[in-house]
Amino acid sequence: MADTISRARQAKSLDRVVIRFAGDSGDGMQLAGDRFTTSSAIYGNDLSTLPDFPAEIRAPAGTVAGVSAFQVHFSDHDIFTPGDHPDVLVAMNPAALKAHARDLEPGAAVLLNSDSFDERSLQKAGYTSDPRGDGSLAGLKVYEVPMTSLTLEAVKPSGTKARDAERSKNFFALGLVSWMYSRPMEPTLEWVAKRFANNEMVREANTLACKAGWNFGETAEIFESVYEVRPAQLPPGTYTNISGNTALAWGIIAAGQLAKLPVFLGSYPITPASDVLHELSKHKNFGVRTFQAEDEIAGVSAALGAAYGGALGVTTTSGPGLDLKAEAIGLAISLELPLVVFDIQRGGPSTGLPTKTEQADLLHAIYGRHGEAPLPVVAPITPGDCFYTAIEAARLALKYRTPVIVLSDGYLANGAEPWPVPEVESLPDLSAEFSFASTPNKVEPDGSEVFWPYLRDPETLARPWAVPGTPGLMHRLGGLEKSDGAGNVSYDPVNHDLMVRLRAQKVAGIVADIPPIEVDDPTGDAELLVLGWGSTYGAICAAARAVRASGAKVAHAQLRHLNPFPANLGDVVRAYKRVLVPEVNLGQLRKLVRAEFLVDAQGLNQVSGLPFRRVDVQEAIISQLMALGTEGR
Repeated sequence: MADTISRARQAKSLDRVVIRFAGDSGDGMQLAGDRFTTSSAIYGNDLSTLPDFPAEIRAPAGTVAGVSAFQVHFSDHDIFTPGDHPDVLVAMNPAALKAHARDLEPGAAVLLNSDSFDERSLQKAGYTSDPRGDGSLAGLKVYEVPMTSLTLEAVKPSGTKARDAERSKNFFALGLVSWMYSRPMEPTLEWVAKRFANNEMVREANTLACKAGWNFGETAEIFESVYEVRPAQLPPGTYTNISGNTALAWGIIAAGQLAKLPVFLGSYPITPASDVLHELSKHKNFGVRTFQAEDEIAGVSAALGAAYGGALGVTTTSGPGLDLKAEAIGLAISLELPLVVFDIQRGGPSTGLPTKTEQADLLHAIYGRHGEAPLPVVAPITPGDCFYTAIEAARLALKYRTPVIVLSDGYLANGAEPWPVPEVESLPDLSAEFSFASTPNKVEPDGSEVFWPYLRDPETLARPWAVPGTPGLMHRLGGLEKSDGAGNVSYDPVNHDLMVRLRAQKVAGIVADIPPIEVDDPTGDAELLVLGWGSTYGAICAAARAVRASGAKVAHAQLRHLNPFPANLGDVVRAYKRVLVPEVNLGQLRKLVRAEFLVDAQGLNQVSGLPFRRVDVQEAIISQLMALGTEGR
């Protein structure tokens, strides 16, 4: 098929394209977008994706509330975001057009499934007139394609009933867009053959629909040109396309192997964290055991019990579940047992926006427990970085005998990027940081040897971790305050003061074991620092690149360790005249930076359920630079 394209028409070369597939939640837009992304990754493009799911499980078909979308940005150079505006919108029905037309800029292409633009569908989408004829799409390149009827005709040889055949129209759209942008079709057809190997009729229908979409593009002569985005010049290595949730799962599997420990996940399904549970459940061959509990409290308690028994305990959740897990996490702090908590943040409070992203759990992660209960908090910055952040969380949990919270979010969880698979030799040896206590560690005045569960390592202040049933290591743990060293229940006020301070000192001491924050300041004399954390990394990087291209100067630093902060963070933020903190919340990191370092950090904040666009951060940077210029005068 690719040879046919090169012979029939010369493809125009583009450096980047943003495509958004949109349709009803049953139209298979996530699948179409995912397969297009995979083909682009195999082709060698750099890419970034943004799936957008409807919040309602069964929103009425044909309504704006039920629209599902998938955006992919692919390029011949390194990129950081899924794109601000789509260059191409594939709208499978009027509701999809209604929901996403506002994001289109003049000159963008719109592929409409014209079969769906009947009077009833227009009314359900909220249109009072047909947008194809009322001038509302002026300035856009609109291509009307009867995708449904063409699909039904194409799949007739498969013998599929009309109602079932219509479901293949997403593959027709995929084939058409693949033709438009010179995507290889073979990976998609091979996937279809494998995925539906046990259902010949569905396999044949999807294959025929995909080929029909491609052939329609080749023969219809309604398109001005085909396009090509050449492969990006990525560093050499073996790459795979990976989402943030998959990367978290693979990272914790790797951590278990590196620590030579079984992994136990105690979890309750919750959007958008459930995919970590799904992925880990596939890997029992690596010593992973997954437990789908009846509720959030049971999930974290089971994981903590597994940690008590000598496993790497893990629990996954989102904001509402973190609320419920708070008491058990506090128990883990008191027991001083390793526990990794993945919080995939979403819009809140309460049920909030289950399928939309937010960064609003930072203060909750640091302070959201009763009593003085500090713990380390880390945050990945890209989907691929989730892998390494999971390993880092496990390293800190095992070495310092503490629960660690990982703050990912819906944007990272569902987004994807090309990820270079690391060499095993490059990963840290977690077993070197951890060992079970194997002998009694205290001699009583009468000469007898006993085991003290709170006798601390002088360097890390971590207590020994003894597996129940080990001869000579009998001990008692619980939520009541323990005496220093011996671990007996103690209500002594002096002892409680000491234990509270020791636990806090242990977590604070981690600062010596994490890298300093790195600042991207090419000229070394920028006056503005943009300080981000977590998933804002891509938008900030892209914005900083655009600002520098205009000749202005701006520095950027991105936090991965949020508690404790890197040791040099105070010096870094004080070195700049202005600090801008973009966050998908109302200013939580800004509050911490102001309180800790007494700098007048400025905020760029949104809580729309969407990640930052590059242009939003860019405009904020320019505004801050203009203010600096005013100050200078």
